[in-house]
Amino acid sequence: MTELTQEKEQEQSAVEFGQAMDDNNIGQKSLLRFLTCGSVDDGKSTLIGRLLYDSKLVAEDQLQSLKKDSKAHGTQHGELDLALLVDGLQAEREQGITIDVAYRYFSTLKRKFIVADTPGHEQYTRNMATGASTCDMAVILIDARKGVITQTKRHSCIVSMLGIKNVVLAVNKMDLVEYSEERYNEIVADYIEFAEKLDLNSIHPIPISALNGENVTTKSEELSWYEGPSLLAFLEIFDVPDKRASQALRYPVQWVNRPDLNFRGFSGTLTSGQVKVGDEIVVLPSGKESTVDRIVTYDGDLEEANPGQSVTLTLKDEIDISRGDVIAHKENRPCIAQQIEASLIWLSEEPLQIGRAYQLKAGHQTVIATVSRIDHKLDVNTLEEIEDKQLSTNDVGVCELNLSKPIVFDPYTNNLETGNFILIDRLTNGTVSAGLVKGADRRADNVHWQHMAVDKTARALAKGQKPCCLWFTGLSGSGKSTIANVLESKLHLGTHHTYLLDGDNVRHGLNRDLGFSDEDRTENIRRVAEAAKLMVDAGLIVMVSFISPFKADRRLARSLFDDGEFIEIHVDTPLDVCETRDIKGLYAKARAGEIKQFTGIDSAYEEPENAEIVLAGAETSPEDLADEVMNILRREQII
Repeated sequence: MTELTQEKEQEQSAVEFGQAMDDNNIGQKSLLRFLTCGSVDDGKSTLIGRLLYDSKLVAEDQLQSLKKDSKAHGTQHGELDLALLVDGLQAEREQGITIDVAYRYFSTLKRKFIVADTPGHEQYTRNMATGASTCDMAVILIDARKGVITQTKRHSCIVSMLGIKNVVLAVNKMDLVEYSEERYNEIVADYIEFAEKLDLNSIHPIPISALNGENVTTKSEELSWYEGPSLLAFLEIFDVPDKRASQALRYPVQWVNRPDLNFRGFSGTLTSGQVKVGDEIVVLPSGKESTVDRIVTYDGDLEEANPGQSVTLTLKDEIDISRGDVIAHKENRPCIAQQIEASLIWLSEEPLQIGRAYQLKAGHQTVIATVSRIDHKLDVNTLEEIEDKQLSTNDVGVCELNLSKPIVFDPYTNNLETGNFILIDRLTNGTVSAGLVKGADRRADNVHWQHMAVDKTARALAKGQKPCCLWFTGLSGSGKSTIANVLESKLHLGTHHTYLLDGDNVRHGLNRDLGFSDEDRTENIRRVAEAAKLMVDAGLIVMVSFISPFKADRRLARSLFDDGEFIEIHVDTPLDVCETRDIKGLYAKARAGEIKQFTGIDSAYEEPENAEIVLAGAETSPEDLADEVMNILRREQII
């Protein structure tokens, strides 16, 4: 489970808890989601603790426990430390800092609130970004002694990028600057000057002292020069319109509901827009069209569904729909592209590697993504765009990504739900980046996915075979190309339709512009995999004979194909045997230093761990090895 998924579940728990507490008032009061953010020790947890305490939402047993914890772990010299109401992790209490995002619910007579207490430490910026992803407003705290600092700017930048357009600037610890109006005005002026370049709708500054409770829930005599409302009063009256109802219909399919032979529906949650019975819709990315027949719920059918409702749609036509597909109105479709431009907030301690394959998860869609280039990085202090070839922890940059398959999306500025994604490291399963789609790559602006009347199945049926990609991998001299050649001859004699893509041959044409750096080798494999995918779509049995030394590149190639279409064949021949077959003299040149980055000598070969077929290239003749593969193809009913 990724960190973002865990955040969503924690927030949902807060919602359910709040609903249970609201009893008779449920549904009568609006809900505001906001987060507190800022630098370390700006008082975020103390502020939330103060809101809970002053709202009389701390139970007696909690209060007793808080008094005990305040003496053991508190930072207020034995006095009540309200920050401990939020900092629940042992490490947070011991260090006196917020590490994880804590969601808390509280309610007043006028409104319900879900507040996310997010970390201020630069190391935990990733947690701050995930906490901001579901909020309507940001309360940015500033220590009145320190003023606007780098972390304040970084958090403000991320808040703006994530679509939060309304900010409360809470200038905290006013008691430590003798409630100076001059100091307050200086800080507000500095922040507004910085924020002019951010895409914010409103900035509302409020002076407070969270520790003493001044101007938090009630006005303060010490801050009599401030004429505006207290923080809580402002949060109660601020109107955050829900734009989802006015946006275009977006219905991501979560699962295909097939309880029996007489019913086939498509279940999910409406993220934006409305859908009605009789609406003409299109299913993307396939582009197939139909009409909504029924809107089914547990409590009965509806005539119309609105954003946030979980329903099951049935259609008048029998069309193929899978998890991850998106249903939209015919006249207002989302974008589809295989190359996208996006803003990335890099969260991992390992820097972004151009050309490396990551898993991209956007809603219920999952594809493989590689960053092909970094357009620019954002300087969080000046908000200037600077050139750089790398993104490190907490960096923000605009990048171009190549995807293994087209995805359905809207630009993030148009639809927050369908315009965001995360990148996941495929080895550790950790979230390395949060992404916001700006649009299709400029090269793909005028490219749209066209539905074809004749598909892969029809083409394969005409050829009397099951199309697939036989991916031969192994060291230079292992016998890959020889075995693939013999195999194609045997298949050809059996009247099967084939094609062989050989590493050397492809570098004479399609990939002649590529060298042998790690980045060029990755691009070499990507292009060949795309070509092989087209040949499989044409109904062919395609053989690919490439060293393809990196596991990540082979995984990327596999991800392009449907289940069962990609068969990895490892020609396992020891290095010393390969060197004795060195007809071209490449190994000798590599050992002499005349060829750099040669696989097996000064560049690693990462052996397959779970190849479908392993051939002993040193012990058996190419003829017999080809027969071995032929027998497996017959057994799997490919031929």
